[in-house]
Amino acid sequence: MAITRINEFVAAEGKADELFAFLKSLIPHISSSEGCELCEVLQSADDKNRFVVLEKWLSVESHTQSVANFPKEQMQAAMPLFGAPPKGCFYHG
Repeated sequence: MAITRINEFVAAEGKADELFAFLKSLIPHISSSEGCELCEVLQSADDKNRFVVLEKWLSVESHTQSVANFPKEQMQAAMPLFGAPPKGCFYHG
């Protein structure tokens, strides 16, 4: 069953531009993962420190496999950009 994943991010103070660039840099990795139908990074119009990453997947398993293949060193290096722990949920229509 197709599934949508909505991930929420908050930038650390003064790090919004860097976090936005980092999140956008992940699009090729996510989009090229097996089972990914869509990946989009959006910045809030009301609060430049808030972002969402919208992902559409063929299945939860496809998403899980993509995360397992994420560049872990890149993720660790980006940790100072986050002002709060990321949140994410799966949705279906």
